[in-house]
Amino acid sequence: MELEYPDDLKYLDTHEYVRLDGEIATIGVSAFALDQLGDIVFLELPDVGDSLELESNFGTIESVKAVEDLYPPVSGTVIDRNETAIETPESIVEDPYGEGWLLKIRVDNLDELSDLLSASEYRAQVEGEDE
Repeated sequence: MELEYPDDLKYLDTHEYVRLDGEIATIGVSAFALDQLGDIVFLELPDVGDSLELESNFGTIESVKAVEDLYPPVSGTVIDRNETAIETPESIVEDPYGEGWLLKIRVDNLDELSDLLSASEYRAQVEGEDE
């Protein structure tokens, strides 16, 4: 199966992605990470109004294989969370870059985006991991 890495996204090396729309960032988990995890059974996300800080986890994603911490690609305040993903966590696998988003946050510092990986950099990293 060919995994997608949309060019309009930026990526963390821990497999989270961010799509920026003005100062609003949509955060999710890459198709590569979801493929590696397998069947997703549980998702823990912060509440609306919570602050996210770089390098501190904001929740967990649990599969039948593993439990992984989730990290924000940028810092900011949670303005929305995907309740459907919490109720049916397996659904994020079907459309990770669309309906499978996890959080929307108001970004504190747009400069943080410059530290993230481009789609081609992320693709090179994960395809190297897969071998």
